[in-house]
Amino acid sequence: MAAADGVDRIRAARARLAASGPIQEREPEDFERVALPARDADAVRDALIAERARIVIEIGLAYGSSALAIAEALTRRSGEGTRHVIVDAFQDRFFDSGWNELVRAGATLDATLIRERSQIALPRLVAEGFVADAAFVDGSHIFHNVFLDLAFLREIVRPGGLVILDDCQWPSVATAVSYFEVNTGWRPEPIADASSRLRAFRLPDPPVEPSFEDFRAFGVA
Repeated sequence: MAAADGVDRIRAARARLAASGPIQEREPEDFERVALPARDADAVRDALIAERARIVIEIGLAYGSSALAIAEALTRRSGEGTRHVIVDAFQDRFFDSGWNELVRAGATLDATLIRERSQIALPRLVAEGFVADAAFVDGSHIFHNVFLDLAFLREIVRPGGLVILDDCQWPSVATAVSYFEVNTGWRPEPIADASSRLRAFRLPDPPVEPSFEDFRAFGVA
């Protein structure tokens, strides 16, 4: 499939999903509550295009809104060694809706779904030497799970790379990322308007390895 044809097909799939929702939902109105809004999905796509990302890791798949946006960005670089790694242990609870959306859009050629908890899959990817240009995080919102995701993604995303998080309005998510901003040199990166749930952070290059003696308290008001 030519890159232009692939992009058009994914765009059509994104528009269809945003307008009509998935074929199956866990419960009524779950898609509207859980899925990344189309405007924010556009922001993720545009950030990855600007980043010229070839390899992206995504935590959480759900109904596939963010995955299709990532696939659209990567399809523009078709033939350049693109790779989309998705980690989601609970896709079956969504009736495989997100993965099926990628299949229908023809966006699985470079995609891999790891059906494990990220706290198990990510350290294995670190051990295997996997490196990504960028990450999108929308998995568990429990503080210790988010913190572990970010700790391992700090080892996976290349120096100078980009980490994008959804649902940063939740104190559990905002507090977890605050540690890395305050203590490891992650810098906020503009990605969307102030009303967005998204936040993006640029990893330092070279990486910052803080001393325990220089630990700074972190958190949100």
